[in-house]
Amino acid sequence: MKPISKFDRFHAEVRSNKWLGHFTILVRIALAYAFIFAGFIKVNGERFTSLSNNHPMGHYLEALFHTGYYYTFIGVLQMLAGVLLLIPRTALLGALIYFPVILNIAVLSFAVRFDGSILTSPLMVLANLYLICWDWHRIKFILPFKKSAFKGVLPDFSTRSNKFPFRFLTGVFIVMAIVVAMVVTMNFKAIMPRNMISDCEDQCPDSSNPEACIAFCECIHNEGNSLDDCLKRYGEDFSK
Repeated sequence: MKPISKFDRFHAEVRSNKWLGHFTILVRIALAYAFIFAGFIKVNGERFTSLSNNHPMGHYLEALFHTGYYYTFIGVLQMLAGVLLLIPRTALLGALIYFPVILNIAVLSFAVRFDGSILTSPLMVLANLYLICWDWHRIKFILPFKKSAFKGVLPDFSTRSNKFPFRFLTGVFIVMAIVVAMVVTMNFKAIMPRNMISDCEDQCPDSSNPEACIAFCECIHNEGNSLDDCLKRYGEDFSK
């Protein structure tokens, strides 16, 4: 059996399970709440966080705040994606709009090592991908596959299974645990700017070179230098 056909069968089984239908609704509500809240702040013309402008993420958010209607546009897009997710008929469109925005946030969070979303954003990316896959029977027709691979593609909703999907949900939680473990391990090994200089310096006593760590925190929070420059200086100080 071809991989596409196998995924079709798996997708049909998932879509016909009542419990996974409820789970999908919860995922939609959670993602929608996050974006509607974040989008409203932008549309209302407020700063998204109270981070110092010296912080790497603070640099970005301050510049973004001063982009005028572009800042508002992002807020409108987030709120639109959130509202569309709450409506069953438009949930797929909401998920497709949601995905590039949350993927950008995830990449940004890792790039500037931002504590506020470095863990939640990759989990939201996974949740968003789940919602897209939930409507696989609708989006696969726009993909460059042969039509012959789409026999019996739509799931049969005439009979819904009441069997609790232990294996599926266990797999979901295992994937989430792996992502969390990877992020936590990365944060544990890498020096982080943290949100405030006091939080940044709290990690220095456990560092192999506390003085270099403190200099890194001052480079970020007091001097307002870029993350790359401070990491470069930290590497030079660490090698001394």
